[in-house]
Amino acid sequence: LPGMQSSGSKPCPCPSFKLREVASMYFTMIAVFLVILVVALQGSAPRRSDFPYKVPLDPQGMLELSWNVSYPEQVVHFQLLVRDLRFGLLFGMSDRGEFENADLAVLWSDGHSSYFGDAWSDAQGQLHMDSQQDYQLLGARRAPEGLYLLFRRAFSTCDPKDYLIEDGTVHLIYGILEKPVHSLQAINISALHRGLQRVQLLKPNITVPELPSNMKTMEITAPNVVIPSQETTYWCYMIELPDHFPKHHIIMYEPVITAGNEALVHHMEVFQCAAEFDSFPHYNGPCDSKMKPDRLNYCRHVLAAWAMGAQAFYYPKEAGLAFGGPGSSRYLRLEIHYHNPLVFKGRHDSSGIRLYYTATLRRYDAGIMELGLVYTPVMAIPPGEDAFILTGYCTDKCSRLALPAAGIRIFASQLHTHLAGRKVVTVLSRDGRERQVVNADGHYSPHFQEIRMLKELVAVFPGDELITTCTYNTEDRSRATVGGFGILEEMCVNYVHYYPQTQLELCKSAVDPGYLHRYFNLVNRFNDEEVCTCPQVSVPQQFFSVPWNSFNRDVLKSLYGFAPISMHCNKSSAVRFPGEWEKQPLPTITERLPEPVPRCPPAPGPRPAAPVPLDLGQLRR
Repeated sequence: LPGMQSSGSKPCPCPSFKLREVASMYFTMIAVFLVILVVALQGSAPRRSDFPYKVPLDPQGMLELSWNVSYPEQVVHFQLLVRDLRFGLLFGMSDRGEFENADLAVLWSDGHSSYFGDAWSDAQGQLHMDSQQDYQLLGARRAPEGLYLLFRRAFSTCDPKDYLIEDGTVHLIYGILEKPVHSLQAINISALHRGLQRVQLLKPNITVPELPSNMKTMEITAPNVVIPSQETTYWCYMIELPDHFPKHHIIMYEPVITAGNEALVHHMEVFQCAAEFDSFPHYNGPCDSKMKPDRLNYCRHVLAAWAMGAQAFYYPKEAGLAFGGPGSSRYLRLEIHYHNPLVFKGRHDSSGIRLYYTATLRRYDAGIMELGLVYTPVMAIPPGEDAFILTGYCTDKCSRLALPAAGIRIFASQLHTHLAGRKVVTVLSRDGRERQVVNADGHYSPHFQEIRMLKELVAVFPGDELITTCTYNTEDRSRATVGGFGILEEMCVNYVHYYPQTQLELCKSAVDPGYLHRYFNLVNRFNDEEVCTCPQVSVPQQFFSVPWNSFNRDVLKSLYGFAPISMHCNKSSAVRFPGEWEKQPLPTITERLPEPVPRCPPAPGPRPAAPVPLDLGQLRR
């Protein structure tokens, strides 16, 4: 190597390097060499098995993201397929899909030379090169279908400009550069063709259980629907199981997506109808149509749920979800959410869900239990709130009465709010001490709801408490948002999937109505505008009449934090377990779980805040 001398030669006049500097230079040279080597490769696409998770980023499917997760390394590896590369693109993450205050990987070209770098945007949307380059380019290669970019990113970088990748929803953003730019700072974000996609990046690393040889499949799919030429459609289709269909266990399900519609089918659910009705009318049309029979509203028992980016869902080897047999309705409702922002016309679709089931019943029936808040207007959020918190309880009294001595095991969870929901978390508490997070989503979106398998089973025993907390944003609303079924009303629910199935189907709470009545009386005493508390005025009307000054807001927050609750400890028949459930005290929590501390990766050698040059050839003008 240049600069190295034999033992008999004269001393080298070159400057003296410290060992750390030499090592840093060496690894930097190796990294640059690997980037140049991989970037220069032209060939076939990487193997599908290397990146098991995949989602289209844009409605046209021109950008396709695949990824894998390494929990030992605490790293996500990304593969981005760009089918029609022009002059570059932006890819990144932000709190709720904004392009301001975003963490970005940027590929750009001036028409001759191309560059890749880690950047961030400020509150005005101006791009800046990050002083810490944490999107690490691993390679780029051209294939017949387009350009593949491979890069990696640690979950946590401890860089204040970077997004912390956590469990739950991640809002991915993208932008396409259609003209050459001479520098990163010259990119005008507002002028880009851009969008967002929501995914769960940190998929659980679960061993797939062995499936039985006598397994059967059933495809519940839309009957060649013409997707309406509007941005959002919920489509409902009724299916009827054969007569005398015996009890089976669903042990797995997966999506069936019509080829070409991968970017339009946003999420799907299969519901079983209430067994109390002998028959349900057939229907095939928009779920919000006035032609939809009202009886379809009694088809609410979730059998399967899928959202874009989700993989197949497997039940634990000990359990399966029962359907068919006595006491089980033969009628199912498929609901598909089509997201068609480009308003494509004439697209036909036969997507749906494929159920895998067996007549050889597993040891346990799986059950679904509702946690959180009762659907009632007594729980309300004032207007203009950026982070208002409501909490629902499944108390020790209910779990002690309804759960078996050996407890239950929660293996999956589906969080649910309406449009104002921003965060949801359920925590297991035992003897007044928080023990474990059941499921949490700090970037929750009501537009992305899926049943998520948990990374580990959560054991719940008699006497345990399950506390579900939702955070809401009502900054865009001028009057109070009350709890209820309407889309502009709110919910706070965690549907937990567990085994063995018990009679307990709903374990939820709401503030005691008498204490809320006292709140309205207090508002009248301290405000000029009077809230009518007479019996003929409904609770929503009373909330709508409250003048929302800081005093009335703070008192309502305090009320929800100390007032006794009405507990709903319900069997599947919607009948409460025997006992006294009104004016129950709030659970006392004496010890909270510590806030998780992000794990910072080892500090690398000095890396300049400079983009990596790429040889991608002459890009298309």
